[in-house]
Amino acid sequence: MARDTRQRILDASLAMFNVQGEPHVTTNHIADELEISPGNLYYHFRNKDDIIEQLFARYEERMDVALTAPVDRLPGLEDIWLQLHLVFECIWDYRFLYRDLVEILSRNRRLRIRFARLLKRADDSAHAVMRGLGQAGVMRASAAELAATATNILVVATFWLNYAAARGDKDEQVAIRHGIVQVMMLVAPFLRDAERVHLNTLTTAYVD
Repeated sequence: MARDTRQRILDASLAMFNVQGEPHVTTNHIADELEISPGNLYYHFRNKDDIIEQLFARYEERMDVALTAPVDRLPGLEDIWLQLHLVFECIWDYRFLYRDLVEILSRNRRLRIRFARLLKRADDSAHAVMRGLGQAGVMRASAAELAATATNILVVATFWLNYAAARGDKDEQVAIRHGIVQVMMLVAPFLRDAERVHLNTLTTAYVD
């Protein structure tokens, strides 16, 4: 029963953070939403940052799965497309982390360290995929161009929701689809002709 309550608190917190923005949600709001006492909530979590850290652990585990690249073969265009889908779906499900990233990390040193480590893993994964696409002949680019594209992919993916919000986009799901296409467009100039046509077909269907 206690485990069920703990999970309900995490699920409700995630939903409220995503909809209302983490800075606008207090532990009292979460307790009211679940119709439990604040004392019951504090039995399971010390404070709001404790809740955020537990949500981050779930997010981190899922992101690590999404960042896994093929190990028994060189990657292809479909691999990076699928990987971006998994990454952006994770970003969507935990979008409060990205929307309120600076504020959350500025007050929580442990999360700042953990997020930095996750970014390092994502950076290593992006560089490995870009190198693999180069080795497979899918992309024609120098080592420096592949490395720069990998970094640009990570920057765009990490801050895309902030950019979309600053631009005034109202539909975050649509914004995330556009984010995936935007990332793929970073790769497009280096693709072979056949792969570029394939990418154009994918992106046209995706944003229509």
